[in-house]
Amino acid sequence: MDYTYIIIDSNATTKLQLQLYLQEYGDFTCMGTAQNPEEGLNTILKFTPDVVFINLVEDSMPYFQMITELNQFMQALPIVIGFSTTKKYAYNAIKSGFFDYWILPHNEFDVRKSIMRLRKLHPKQNMPSTICLKTYNDYHYLDTNDILYLKSDNNATDFFMRDGNVVSAFKTLKSFEERLPESFIRIHQSYILNSRYVSRINYGKSICTLRNETEKELPFSKTYKGKIDTLKEMLSKASIKALN
Repeated sequence: MDYTYIIIDSNATTKLQLQLYLQEYGDFTCMGTAQNPEEGLNTILKFTPDVVFINLVEDSMPYFQMITELNQFMQALPIVIGFSTTKKYAYNAIKSGFFDYWILPHNEFDVRKSIMRLRKLHPKQNMPSTICLKTYNDYHYLDTNDILYLKSDNNATDFFMRDGNVVSAFKTLKSFEERLPESFIRIHQSYILNSRYVSRINYGKSICTLRNETEKELPFSKTYKGKIDTLKEMLSKASIKALN
């Protein structure tokens, strides 16, 4: 299940920089942005995100008041991470219950530490049975049980379904890797398969065969051989072995 977030930042440069860093994490989905506390409050109430990132600019008090005001409308407040060019708002951020506080400019290591700590302390327990592919104002919902495999082509990813349909999304394969259930395993730079449909693993030819109306062979690479070994062990435990 994805963590949803919004960014409240009047500075286009720092906002874009943070969005680029967060694109690395496939389980984080941006629901919207805002430029000031009033717009931020409305955006939070509209989308009820899991995480809110706030640029505490020179006049920071309206942002802290915004967080206080949220208590009037929400039973559970979102996780809030603040950032600024100075440490002077850090005390107020801690008093206001902020999860973390960064010093600008954005630092990839700081972002990674916060994301990993957030995942550890606030884990998403259940993976959804559907995945949403969003293209502008078009929302396409796929049942993950009906997905055979994913194939990447530069910055686009094709979803190959059991019924023969192919659905395209303009995102990288990596962006979906952590959003899919555990049954999905990456076996190649260009492929993620649904292990539910694996009927054969051929180490000699480096091929996984998927069962459906017609069998499909997908290549796996040496880079992902460890995952193939894990897949083999998982399937072996769930199967009845025939003795030769």
